[in-house]
Amino acid sequence: MSSRKKILLKVIILGDSGVGKTSLMNQYVNKKFTASYKATIGADFLTKEVLVDDRLVTMQLWDTAGQERFQSLGVAFYRGADCCVLVYDVNNAKSFDTLDSWRDEFLIQASPMDPESFPFVVLGNKVDVGEDKRVISSKRATAFCQGKGGIPYFETSAKEAVNVEQAFEVIARNALAQEESQDFNPDFPETIPINIGEQNQGCSC
Repeated sequence: MSSRKKILLKVIILGDSGVGKTSLMNQYVNKKFTASYKATIGADFLTKEVLVDDRLVTMQLWDTAGQERFQSLGVAFYRGADCCVLVYDVNNAKSFDTLDSWRDEFLIQASPMDPESFPFVVLGNKVDVGEDKRVISSKRATAFCQGKGGIPYFETSAKEAVNVEQAFEVIARNALAQEESQDFNPDFPETIPINIGEQNQGCSC
């Protein structure tokens, strides 16, 4: 249908504080990386127009705070999401162990119509740090994703732009498929962007 309304895809990026959520988003949208660390307060978002299978869509990427004290903000930000990205640091075992709770929390707060088929993507970030510091193997992460119904998995480096573009291509495609599946349900609410000010320039790198 050429007369379709403009497509807005809402993507939520979750994970512990410091795993690189802001860095990944800035690398993808702005092609920039900064080594300074500034924790995200609440949530910020950036937008990027991308082509998905020859269709122009606007991705709205929400970068949420990893600190537990901000998780109560979840409902407003999670509702209407088309894809959820779970990020951990391959050099930090705890950040991997909490992926399950982030995923569960998202499903509770976002209340998607079909939780079983809702698209998630897992990113193992900071592969540039080096194999000697790595604590979570590719095999373990892949097994986790397969156990959740075959979640797409990418190993990334926001610093060196490794797999960032490829990962977000899959994220965009899965988000678009989810958005289109909602078109069959006229009762599904529209996503209303919330203006929460400028994206901070710090990063969780």
